[in-house]
Amino acid sequence: MMMCFQRFRGWAGQSMILLAWLLAAAGASAQVAPEDETEAAREALQQRETDVTEESNLEEVFQASERQYSLLAAGRLAVNFSGDYSYYRNDTIDIGIDESSGSLNRYRIENDAEHAFGASLSVDYGLRNNLTFNTRLPVQYKYDTNKDTQSVALGDVSFGLRYQPFPVRPGGVNTTLYTTLSTATGDSPYDINVLNELSSGKGYYSLGGGVSMSKIVDPVVLFGSIGYTKAFNATGLRQRRGTGTLRRVEPGDSISFSMGLAYALSYEVSVSASYQQSYNFASRFHFDSNQHGGRYVAESSDSTSSILNTSLGLRTSSNRIINISFGFGLTEDSPDVLLGISLPIDVTGLKPGA
Repeated sequence: MMMCFQRFRGWAGQSMILLAWLLAAAGASAQVAPEDETEAAREALQQRETDVTEESNLEEVFQASERQYSLLAAGRLAVNFSGDYSYYRNDTIDIGIDESSGSLNRYRIENDAEHAFGASLSVDYGLRNNLTFNTRLPVQYKYDTNKDTQSVALGDVSFGLRYQPFPVRPGGVNTTLYTTLSTATGDSPYDINVLNELSSGKGYYSLGGGVSMSKIVDPVVLFGSIGYTKAFNATGLRQRRGTGTLRRVEPGDSISFSMGLAYALSYEVSVSASYQQSYNFASRFHFDSNQHGGRYVAESSDSTSSILNTSLGLRTSSNRIINISFGFGLTEDSPDVLLGISLPIDVTGLKPGA
């Protein structure tokens, strides 16, 4: 009886290692501080709707008791489907001023709310026992109540690597290094008509990296991560914004960190809670003036996005674990509500050697 109990605790302890890393890695996401407060909140929503709600396949958790590393073994393939919902609400002030007299001719408060539904396929492949390649293909549906506009489009495809420099040791700290390249395949917020169209991407490339660590303090796993994301300039733009034409955007870099804990209630159930925060440096917007000629530069202020997230992992069969997550934003630059679900896709027939 004691031997079975110890084996159960070994499986549950290993499960916490991967779960901790997955939730910690979600905190490393690039965000851009946009032109005004409304755009800042929307950009925060666009960046976080995927990074916070995405949780990878936990099938490996219950099969890792004999491995030295908690990543996929060399030659292994894992495919995960995830769906998420995010809601953003903000009150905006619409002011109109007569240029000839300088008098105020319009003043109203508008309720701006945006609903976003996303779905994505995430593919992981073990290059080595301690090195895993990942790619993610997102599709997004958005509805804006203020504009009464909706859109369905491909999001920003991303590619990443995860590397464990040291084998996992009982009682030790599990360390994972990661890097992610995010493309600009989605509809850019700097190319659309801002009056009646919605974006599905951030509009620029970014490259991020960082480190995540976890440690088992039986029966709890503590984890944390820190990362930095470099944003690349968006050039060749011709977007009308008010009395100017946007020609170039220099998005600000970002620093992010996360921390939390996870607990395996049983072989079938695990729970976790995490806090994630990202500090985004100011962005610069280069305009051509349509009225007076010449050029001018507008600069946004720094912004901070903070999110509190919880998740529940349920093992529904011998090879399937469903993860359900709930989160909410703590700052103006964060989405108000986040919901997510992820589950593995059986790709046994596609695995090498199958």
